[in-house]
Amino acid sequence: MTQEEKNEEMMSITECNLDNKEELRRIRSAFLNIFQDVEESRRVAETEKNKTLLIVKNLTDALIVLDKNRQITLVNPPLLDILGRDESDIIDKEIFSIESERLDMVAFFQAIKTDEGILKDIFKEELCLAEKTYYEVSILPLMEDGIRNGSLIILRDISKERLIDQMKTEFVSVAAHQLRTPLSAIKWTIRMILDGDTGELNDEQRDFLGKTYESNERMINLVNDLLNVTRIDEGRFIYKTEPMQLEDIVDEMVKNEETAISLKGIEVSWKLPPALLPEVMIDKEKFNIAIQNLIENAIKYTKEKGKIEISIEEMEDGILLKITDNGVGIPKDQQSRLFTKFFRGENVIRMETEGSGLGLYTTKNIIESHKGKIWFQSEEGVGTTFFITLPKAVS
Repeated sequence: MTQEEKNEEMMSITECNLDNKEELRRIRSAFLNIFQDVEESRRVAETEKNKTLLIVKNLTDALIVLDKNRQITLVNPPLLDILGRDESDIIDKEIFSIESERLDMVAFFQAIKTDEGILKDIFKEELCLAEKTYYEVSILPLMEDGIRNGSLIILRDISKERLIDQMKTEFVSVAAHQLRTPLSAIKWTIRMILDGDTGELNDEQRDFLGKTYESNERMINLVNDLLNVTRIDEGRFIYKTEPMQLEDIVDEMVKNEETAISLKGIEVSWKLPPALLPEVMIDKEKFNIAIQNLIENAIKYTKEKGKIEISIEEMEDGILLKITDNGVGIPKDQQSRLFTKFFRGENVIRMETEGSGLGLYTTKNIIESHKGKIWFQSEEGVGTTFFITLPKAVS
């Protein structure tokens, strides 16, 4: 090899080494950037984790976080205060193994687990877990990529709210009872005058007293509604059921409203199966209130010459009653409040129709006390259908 060839080879090797060093510098720089990004992501994740833990620990509601095996992974100070336990006594323990002298754990576990003994997927209920202490207990699934990786249990102390509700209920009960006596006296006094017991009335006097009598009747109905609600809230709405034909109860309530139906020219149609339906267990007095509320609402909120359809059919697990009208319907944004106390839709308030907003609250409680269910479908301006299911009477 000539000297010139050797020089060229050396230059080639040198250039190659320089290229390798440059490549190494680029690789080193790239790795440093990756490490910096990873470190920054770690710091951000750590900061977010600390923020989350800070929020959890400062929440007033008690929290329990479970993994997919129902092991407790996180609790907050309010939960420890409720149980009277240290965090070390609880973390990594199975939820159904926790003990407490302050809380009725038997009632708690019975509420949150299924008949098969596993934790319920979704749950929300008010429970009395200590003397005069009530909690709203909720269970929510913790999902990741569509897979349940754990559960969140929340206990919110609602004892003060329950006490306030009780005080309001007691006040309404006392006020309603105090109003009932004078209203009854007014009713019978006006009735005697209208019947001519105090002498003859001219047409103007009779018309004036008739309107006063009707207004007093509305007040009496309101008082009765309030008393029914307070009895329901206090658990004093006692039921004495007996086997009866549901269609007979509904037919009786429709006949009671024949005058109102006739005045508005409403067409009432029935759909019944040809065979006699099985009986259901009914407290006639209480159930009449529920059906009367539904029939009256259908009449009240259906325009003149409208239609009401009533159907009753046998289902596999009970009897289904449907009451459909083509009335004003319920605004979609207000439907979730339909069965709450004192609710009246904005559209019916504009119609200046009468009502206390207590009828459907009472109806729902009566139906559910008969181990039944009630729900509805409605479209504003089209109409409403109420559905009621009741279990069949056991032979």
